[in-house]
Amino acid sequence: MTAAAPAPAWASDAYAAALRSGRGPLFLRGADGRRLPLDVERWCARPAPADLTVLRRCAGSVLDIGCGPGRMVAALARAARPALGIDTAPAAVALTRREGGTALLRSVFQPLPAEGWWGSVLLMDGNIGIGGDPAALLARVRRLLAPGGLLLAEAAPADVDERLDVRLDPGGPGPLGPPFPWARVGPSALRTHARSTGWRPTGQWTVDDRTFLAFT
Repeated sequence: MTAAAPAPAWASDAYAAALRSGRGPLFLRGADGRRLPLDVERWCARPAPADLTVLRRCAGSVLDIGCGPGRMVAALARAARPALGIDTAPAAVALTRREGGTALLRSVFQPLPAEGWWGSVLLMDGNIGIGGDPAALLARVRRLLAPGGLLLAEAAPADVDERLDVRLDPGGPGPLGPPFPWARVGPSALRTHARSTGWRPTGQWTVDDRTFLAFT
């Protein structure tokens, strides 16, 4: 495995400012000009009812990949559950720690603590798109989990399967961030990518128009 440095895109001033204020606008902007909204308000709030359905399914120690400002990690910490968040944005890691969670400034493709021993891994909020290669990400997650461990992933609301280069767009004054690879993966495509990398689907559910899948 080649270690990858934290992505500079998520260290941008626009992302840090949005997290500090707890609100957008903030978008992922594709090369074709399409803007995909990022739900900063939800990320910075306490876990929503849909998030709670994921938290209730977590087993053992939990690794939250792309934890953002840490709502999931902090909720687990409040429940005295062992959890670690990782993120490539310094502002996200700082906010997670401020909320009482444990977090590291780290890419999922860098060496991580307790590799092969995590009970559950979370890929929330579109984070199946990290790196722009869902199969590579899912293969990496398999190496992080303990035997029989649980992956809980959020799919895109539409049944899409696309790779794209995007930039962070503050939706107003201010420059676009540097380009980086991303992916959007709906439920059917997520199951296909998961099976191709050795995962077995064990559940799917939808709450408030958000769809989640579980794999072992």
